[in-house]
Amino acid sequence: MGALLSLPLLAVPSIGTLMSFGASCCGAAACSAICHQCGVFKSSMATRIAYAFLLLVNSIISWLMLTPWALKKLEHLTLDYVNISCQGKQCHGYVAVQRVNFALGLFHFLLAVLLLGVKSSRDGRASLQNGYWGPKVILWLALVVMTFFIPETFFQVWGQYIALIGAMLFVLLGLILLVDLAHTWAEYCLEKIGSRGWRFLLIGSTLGMFTASFAMTIIMYIFFAQSGCAMNQTAVTINLIVLLIISVISVHSTVQEYNPKAGLPQASMVAVYCTYLTMSAVSMEPDDQHCNPLVRASGTRTTSIILGAIVTMLTIAYTTTRAATQGIALGGNSSHAYSKIGDEEGEHGLVDQQPSSRREMRAEILRAAVEAGSLPANALYDDDSDDESDDGRGGKDDEKGGTQYNYSLFHVIFLLATMWVATLLTQNIDYEATGVAAVGRTYWASWVKIVSAWVCYGIYSWSLLAPVMLPGRFGN
Repeated sequence: MGALLSLPLLAVPSIGTLMSFGASCCGAAACSAICHQCGVFKSSMATRIAYAFLLLVNSIISWLMLTPWALKKLEHLTLDYVNISCQGKQCHGYVAVQRVNFALGLFHFLLAVLLLGVKSSRDGRASLQNGYWGPKVILWLALVVMTFFIPETFFQVWGQYIALIGAMLFVLLGLILLVDLAHTWAEYCLEKIGSRGWRFLLIGSTLGMFTASFAMTIIMYIFFAQSGCAMNQTAVTINLIVLLIISVISVHSTVQEYNPKAGLPQASMVAVYCTYLTMSAVSMEPDDQHCNPLVRASGTRTTSIILGAIVTMLTIAYTTTRAATQGIALGGNSSHAYSKIGDEEGEHGLVDQQPSSRREMRAEILRAAVEAGSLPANALYDDDSDDESDDGRGGKDDEKGGTQYNYSLFHVIFLLATMWVATLLTQNIDYEATGVAAVGRTYWASWVKIVSAWVCYGIYSWSLLAPVMLPGRFGN
């Protein structure tokens, strides 16, 4: 009887069945749409922005874990029924910040190892860099959870020694690349100096950056270098003196003789950056000596945090881009490095094998033409970019002919960046604070910025004086 009564119900799907079917369809459609649109980034720039955004999110989470403020907000949302703790210990403070950044650093270390030797997007491992974003985010979150099972003593040692060394390397690398940017920008503008627009841009940017440098110096003297603020007075004065010195050196006749492209454009960029570092240092120091009026002003904490996050993201994006394209590590070459034909002794460098397809035949002919000097190296890339993408969308892949940057080096720099973020956040933590924590508002962070400005001036000065002192090495 029960079977007979249940027969009519078999023709009507249950609500659970309908919901399961709908969820399956919607889930499949959603996953298909997501994977179709952003499963694999065709643009190398989009990939770099995605990793920078991931670092930004990780940094914000680290900042929120400095104090119990965010955790209390989460507990309040559960009407205080849930008490958030980590193995019976607090989930905030020094060790918590180190755990979160160690997880992202480990994530980038694993990718750096897995992507060693990838030369183009044709390598199957390239999809690990440009795709699998869902699994990668899950892996990152899993690593964050796993770090809370590691003893605290490990992170005490990690944060005080290893992360500190990595943070200093990251800062130094950023300074070197800033000086390189100054030279590259000025030399590029000088090559275009014949154009009226480029001449106006070069002169205007030089005057603008010097004006900004002197304007920031005046502001620092008025608001941050008052009587009794010896540290700020010293930092601002030294910055102004060195600024004038490097400007004079850059146009000195001897320097111009050995490096005609040196001049005020490079000096202005270095000057405005180092002056900004000095101003950032004095504006982020504690106010125990009443030398920082921004601390006493309302509404500046959130603004400084947002600006700091933006500057950090832009710095990391620039550092990774410049370092990868220059190939300064692992003996890297330029991004589009094609293997030569006929390197073996006795080979004539001509195509002597039957290609397996018409497409390969065309590629071989182009490669031979590139080696002979008849075509530029990017001809191979242009040929590949005309083809349709593998997924049939017709999108162009800008890394078929060669990666735009060194994948492994990219992730190594992000590893150093996580160390810098952790070191910056965990210096002189106020364990009694219950609200949001200010980022970098310590004398340690201020002195790091001040010394970084001096080091940057030193690197730039050496780039000017090295050709004079070592003419044999820089003769070309």
